[in-house]
Amino acid sequence: MSEILKGGRVSGLREDALKYVSSIRYDEKILKHVLDVNKAHVIVLVERGIISKEDGSRILEALLTLDENPPFRLDVEDIHVLIEEEVIKRAGIDVGGNLNIAKSRNDQVATAIRMALREEILGILEETLALQGSLLEVADKNINTVLPGYTHLQPAQPITFAHYLLSHFDALSRDLERIFNAYRHVNLCPMGAGALSTTSFPISRERVMELLGFDGLIENSIDAVRSRDFLLETLAALSVMAVNLSYLLEDLIIWSSMEFGLIELPDEFTSTSSIMPQKKNPDVLEVMRARMGLILGNFIAVSIVLKSLPSVYNLDFQEATPRLWDACEVMRESLKVLSELVRGLKVKVENIDKPIYSFMAATEVANMLVRKYGIPFRVAHKITGSLVKILLESGKTLKDVTPRLLAEVSANFLSNPIQVKEEDLHIAVSLAGFLESHSVRGGPSRREVERMLSERKILLSKFRDETLRLKETLSSSRDRLNSLAKLYSLTSLKERGYDSKV
Repeated sequence: MSEILKGGRVSGLREDALKYVSSIRYDEKILKHVLDVNKAHVIVLVERGIISKEDGSRILEALLTLDENPPFRLDVEDIHVLIEEEVIKRAGIDVGGNLNIAKSRNDQVATAIRMALREEILGILEETLALQGSLLEVADKNINTVLPGYTHLQPAQPITFAHYLLSHFDALSRDLERIFNAYRHVNLCPMGAGALSTTSFPISRERVMELLGFDGLIENSIDAVRSRDFLLETLAALSVMAVNLSYLLEDLIIWSSMEFGLIELPDEFTSTSSIMPQKKNPDVLEVMRARMGLILGNFIAVSIVLKSLPSVYNLDFQEATPRLWDACEVMRESLKVLSELVRGLKVKVENIDKPIYSFMAATEVANMLVRKYGIPFRVAHKITGSLVKILLESGKTLKDVTPRLLAEVSANFLSNPIQVKEEDLHIAVSLAGFLESHSVRGGPSRREVERMLSERKILLSKFRDETLRLKETLSSSRDRLNSLAKLYSLTSLKERGYDSKV
């Protein structure tokens, strides 16, 4: 147990108990942010006259030194006491012992986690945007590339590869909006809440908030210390994204198999069998699919840790945070790899001509009977379904249908057989014709896909601008904080002719 906490109410934790409860192995993630929290806090202590300029300069000098050579040991409870120990070692107990005036580990850790999470979220946003860019890049090249669309894993209706990729772009756009929204809730400052009821010292929570680059305060001090819903909200957004990405991963794995043979995965993201030389295994996608499940598991784990806790602060909290960092790392790395993999995807256009795929135009045959010959859709549906059955049983495709065969089949459902024109039938069974006729908003026609591509490029640019703005805001606020800390530091005072007697 840290020496600064011994000798009061308790004599100290035994070594094995300290090792068991210590969070220090996870705290390296927030080390620089804890240092920044302390800098901002000390600056406010000086500005509000709670400690002298001389003492503040000594403490800030120590903190800036720790910035350059971050301390890290495993024999302490957490990073907060480690930093306080190091400050006291450098500034002395009479000065450094005042570092913790008007603050607690409770509000410090909540603030530092939010600061680290801001950076994690921005990293995830950047990688998501990179993946969206890859999707648009490949979609641009595949506006006319026909693919089978599936329902129930059965060939259903024709689409284009561009149309398919845009569906994932749109899902990621909603994911981005959820993550941006989570960022807004993360970027609120709990500092100054103390252990749970603020402090009797006249600090300015607003000034600390400003120095640390937050957009606002979590005003109620109990809520500020207790709330971990920002962890859950971020994990929830990542979990929804994991589910959305799993659709893409599963499709790519299945479509790249020999049975489907629709796409070719880039070699550099696959491997082969140790015994079967013909194999090209989608190893990267399979591992990624599994890790999306781990993100969901982290969300569930944190939910279980946080539920049914008494107010206000409990050390259970520290068991939740590593799950957050793990989920963020998994998602960020997965997005980065997937972005590169998508760029190398190739559609095996020669396999789209498989006879079975001709039946994807069956819906349009039924539509043609409705539109051109006034047959009720449900009747047209039965006629077409019966036609497909006969063709399959005779080993033929939908392209083999003739007006005569259709008339024979329709006689089973109508008093007068349909006499369909050869031209109408030819247009109805064409997959290319199917695509172009489906020009309703959001459909697979070239006109619609090109429109959507154009609009998504504009949306991607807006997302990128907003992410860059948030990133630059954080960078600027940290630069200002460090500049002010250096201005208030002992070195700066000496450079300005101040003769410290401390």
